[in-house]
Amino acid sequence: MMAKTSLRGINRGSLQRSVPNESLGNTIVHVALVADHASINGGQAKVAIESALGLAARGVRVSLFAAVGPVDPRLAPAGIRVVCLGQDDIATARNKLAFAAQAIWNGAASRALARELAACDPRDTVVHVHAFAKALSPAIGTALRASGLPCLYTMHEFFLVCPTGGFYAYPEQKICHRTPMSASCIVANCDARSYPRKVARMVRHVGLAQVARLPELFSHVVTISDLQERVVRPLMPSGTVFHRVDNPIAVARAPLRSGPPGDFLFVGRISTEKGAPIFAEAARLAGARAVFVGDGPERAELASRYPEAVMLGWRAADAVQNLMRQARALVFPSVWYEGQPLTVYEALACGAPVIVSDACAGREAVIDGETGFWFRSGDPEALAAHLRRLADNGLAIRMGRAAYDRYWAAPLSLDAHLDRLARVYETVMRGARGPVAVPAPGQTVAAR
Repeated sequence: MMAKTSLRGINRGSLQRSVPNESLGNTIVHVALVADHASINGGQAKVAIESALGLAARGVRVSLFAAVGPVDPRLAPAGIRVVCLGQDDIATARNKLAFAAQAIWNGAASRALARELAACDPRDTVVHVHAFAKALSPAIGTALRASGLPCLYTMHEFFLVCPTGGFYAYPEQKICHRTPMSASCIVANCDARSYPRKVARMVRHVGLAQVARLPELFSHVVTISDLQERVVRPLMPSGTVFHRVDNPIAVARAPLRSGPPGDFLFVGRISTEKGAPIFAEAARLAGARAVFVGDGPERAELASRYPEAVMLGWRAADAVQNLMRQARALVFPSVWYEGQPLTVYEALACGAPVIVSDACAGREAVIDGETGFWFRSGDPEALAAHLRRLADNGLAIRMGRAAYDRYWAAPLSLDAHLDRLARVYETVMRGARGPVAVPAPGQTVAAR
């Protein structure tokens, strides 16, 4: 059944008006954002929606096309046109078979997006895709290609090159180094749920690569960590231009704590790939108290196996940041690549040192031995050694101060994020208008 289309925000005609904006130089830009969700349900949607609001506040014309509601109530008052199809994602779908078909090829979304893009002026519009894998599907590629509009893609995860999106083998509980869609990849049972679901995802990936041809379409790709780019660069077409743009971190600057440091803190999904069991075991080995903020499939088992651990459940963002300001350290033991783990940066901004797995992108934010420690991924004893070191109050306080000072010397604010995006948009628009001095194929543009 075709999804219902809901139009919110400013009217269609207003999309055609040009609003000059000094932050985007001499180029007049309408930014058309494309994402799975029209409200914040995770990191991808948060970046898309916060950047939409920030761009609109700068006077840029912004529209948001999404599959799944509800619509964030801040968008319409900001003058942002929202097209939300009212479709399902995996969390809301009652008919899982119908959703599987939608996830493989969402024809309704492709047709609706084509109608929206047909109304855009190619002289002043750039299309910025944030997400497609959870609802929109690769079918949006046919609409994007037919529109002829310049476009770019922010790689929040790895679905553009990996059928399961994470380069992680869940049954093996380790990073997957297989070449995507190779024979060894096809036969590997690496999905978090089942091999049949992986088969469906591989079918989707064939459509992504062979029908929609998204890797070719997205000749400009925004990456959010150095590790991410190193992983995807060999798998993308040689002409791809990479742009590094850090995600914004929503932490208000506050004074450092005055008292002694508190407990070791874990924030996030309590699951195997996030390294939650490793933290629980390391804390027991070190005789330290482990505090978990979050929920997930491993919570009940860890609570049973490690009754000394404290399980706080989910907390509001301000409450989490208060916990970070009091923490001895944030422990980020993720055993998969990650994209750009925001909690690591939030902790540093709050004045908490971070102990981070050396296999994930979070290590890029931490200076080993100065603002925290790296430890050998998947090794509870290696993590426990750092927990014992940070039992020293003086060391924890010094590292926390160093983390705080270094972060606030160059904070990842929304303004900094928008400034970097503006330069990327300029590059993409100039390239679409004709021959210009552009980076060599495969080169990274540091939009910092």
